[in-house]
Amino acid sequence: MKFFKSHFALSRSQQNGIFVLILAIITLQVILIVDFSAEPELDPAETTQVEAFQKELDSLNQVSVINKKDTIYPFNPNYLTDFKGYQLGLSVEEIDRLLAYRAQEKWVNSAREFQEVTGVSDSLLKKISSYFRFPEWVEKRNIYKSEVKDPKTDDVVLDLNSASAEEIKRVNGVGEVLSERIVKYRNSIDGFMDPVQLNDVYGLTPEVISRINLKFKILSKPDRTIKNINSISEAELAEIPYFKADVAKKIISYRKLHEGITSFEELIEIEGFPYDKIDRIKLYLAIE
Repeated sequence: MKFFKSHFALSRSQQNGIFVLILAIITLQVILIVDFSAEPELDPAETTQVEAFQKELDSLNQVSVINKKDTIYPFNPNYLTDFKGYQLGLSVEEIDRLLAYRAQEKWVNSAREFQEVTGVSDSLLKKISSYFRFPEWVEKRNIYKSEVKDPKTDDVVLDLNSASAEEIKRVNGVGEVLSERIVKYRNSIDGFMDPVQLNDVYGLTPEVISRINLKFKILSKPDRTIKNINSISEAELAEIPYFKADVAKKIISYRKLHEGITSFEELIEIEGFPYDKIDRIKLYLAIE
């Protein structure tokens, strides 16, 4: 024991030195902890600017969230999806009714028809119907009355471009299949321009067409401008009901090769040109 005691015995000055060293280490640690934990003080003016900026940022974020949640863009309800219907507040059953209706290749052409098919409440319909957008010919036809009286017979005459398949079916010789086919064809050409286009509906005989024309008139025509065949573009030509893309391309090539078209009859030389429908084509095109 004396051996260890002799080696670890410290003098008074050594003990004081160790004490001072330990005190210095503790003091340094306290200083470092205080420096890192203390938050830097901002100038009052800087604090005011930071608070104002934060408030403005919070306000913008809030407006952005509100706008993102409430913004509804115009849409055609015939192409309503499950997700879109859910966003608008429709129930699963109401969405399924519309999808089942469209699966039959039927179309809704007004807010009233949308409600009849889906069964949505008046309050929901009022909320979302202002965002409905239908084709131009549908929008235009709603300006006109859907029926008038024939001054000769005093019978009610319906608009061929707004009549439902159910109304058309009442004509003798039409039936459910043909009435649906007429509505489908009408939608495919954006509305009838002339009763002669009923001849393009497969299955309609001249006698049945005559009976249809007694009950229905074209009271609201599609908003179309007759285009000049010598200046129309290939893309515009392909949009006309009686021209496919390949025929439209051939017509434009023929026009360039012959430096213009002088009559519809010369187009008969073009392969695939629907020469038997020239009378209908003249509803959309003119030669100038």
